[in-house]
Amino acid sequence: DDPKNAPCRQAVAWAAVGGKADAGKAQEYFGEMKSVTGVDWPDGTEADFQRLYFCGPPGGKAQCGLPPCTCSDPPCGTCYADGFAAPPPLPPRPGCTNGTGGIQCKPPSTALGYKGMAWPSMSFSGKKEMHIFAIGDWGGLDGSHQPTEGRTSLSIYNGGKKKGPSVFPRDRKNKDTTVLLCHHFTFLQCYCDPPCPTAINHECKPGCGFVKGVDDRAQILVAKSMEARAAKSHPDYILNVGDNFYWGGIEKNCGTPMDKLSFQAHHQFTQIYEGVYNGPGLSGKPWLSVLGNHDWGGRVFNNGWDQQISYTWYSDRWILPAPYWSQHVEYPDQGFSVDIYMIDSNAMDAMDPSASPSHNLCGPINPAGADCSVAGGPSSAGTCKSWFKSFWAENQMWLEAELPKSKADWQIVVTHFNCGHEQAWYKKLHQNFGLDLLVTGHRHDQELWDPKELRAGDTDRDLGGLMCFVTGGGGGISSEATPNPADKHDWFGEGQYGFFDLTISKSKIFLQSINYDGTVLKEATLTHA
Repeated sequence: DDPKNAPCRQAVAWAAVGGKADAGKAQEYFGEMKSVTGVDWPDGTEADFQRLYFCGPPGGKAQCGLPPCTCSDPPCGTCYADGFAAPPPLPPRPGCTNGTGGIQCKPPSTALGYKGMAWPSMSFSGKKEMHIFAIGDWGGLDGSHQPTEGRTSLSIYNGGKKKGPSVFPRDRKNKDTTVLLCHHFTFLQCYCDPPCPTAINHECKPGCGFVKGVDDRAQILVAKSMEARAAKSHPDYILNVGDNFYWGGIEKNCGTPMDKLSFQAHHQFTQIYEGVYNGPGLSGKPWLSVLGNHDWGGRVFNNGWDQQISYTWYSDRWILPAPYWSQHVEYPDQGFSVDIYMIDSNAMDAMDPSASPSHNLCGPINPAGADCSVAGGPSSAGTCKSWFKSFWAENQMWLEAELPKSKADWQIVVTHFNCGHEQAWYKKLHQNFGLDLLVTGHRHDQELWDPKELRAGDTDRDLGGLMCFVTGGGGGISSEATPNPADKHDWFGEGQYGFFDLTISKSKIFLQSINYDGTVLKEATLTHA
């Protein structure tokens, strides 16, 4: 009865009578009602529509205050007022009292406010084997997401309009990327169930290399494989190399205040992350994270990348306090430590405005007036490339200053772009500054670059002795090549979908590339020189 809820009452009353009477428009507007309330719109009562407007506002437009209801999706404790999530209590963290303490206690005023800062040290006791998992390019399409701000639905094929993640089918090319084997629009037909009603490409073409039950369930399969292995190895934390949500990160414009959480961010995190990566040995484990190019927007720069940073203070396991930051880890009972440096390499996809429209953060698909200056990001498409190049130089200067200060036994860098980018610089970091391991993603497969296997003349893979791996096979997007192990002609590495398991000790790091079915694909051992 609060006067401020008048718009809510009007909307609910209209929906329960006149709104659902227009069947054509009602299906378009209330089509997701059953997934939110458990009741489809033709059978909905006024109470059901009230729950819909509280828990999953049609079109993402929140008109109702905090709900006196039980939301099925998302849970009632995080329903929405004014388009933002009701802030949950901050996870209890040592040293935080009444908002005081370190950076873990409250978000910065802008998304870049904590860049280059260290998250509080973590410590893991015991004499057991110590494990770290690594994964990237894992966050699929949120098919039950309701688009806002003029955006299109993330459901791009029949069968994709559902709760939880759906895989994004991208082009498949040959290994040298010189021949297009399967165009995205052709590949879509492999995922459509039932077949998509288009005038062309009525069937899945053999050249796509589609493996049913794998390509269309990749994120879930990798997550289940992680869950099964975590139950045995109990990783202490996860290294997340980015591309956390396809196609373009959080589907909202940048600029949400850092102490707020948008409906879109909460929904995507709930559907694609929180509801997927769980189980004994995996639940509650910290995810040390960076942004990928798709988290910035993929082909624009103004999506809700800042909301991924904000989520750090809404979560008890998601850690992304800035685009570049550091983490110190102690293993006191085994007498060693690790310094982990998380950096943002997405300048690699920042090009001139007219270049590569489908894969250019600064390209022509950016909307007119795109501006992330309020969040600390680029102010326009015209200044976007120079902003990212300057930001990358800032990352580099920071890392070159931090590495020599490290007293840890191991130094690890985590970033999004795959092994081979900025090759000479990483070679210098290894040979001059003591970098031990480079953890990457971006290419959608699994590749373990063991310097002991370097062939004479293979200059493209020469990192000067630095161990590197690509773990871009998290399954949010289709793999570079077919996952069919009988057809490895166009494989870059040892697998297409999977993650890595690192066993770390004072003297060595044992690396294992794990397939989506739990198979160990490749191993290597890193020791101090």
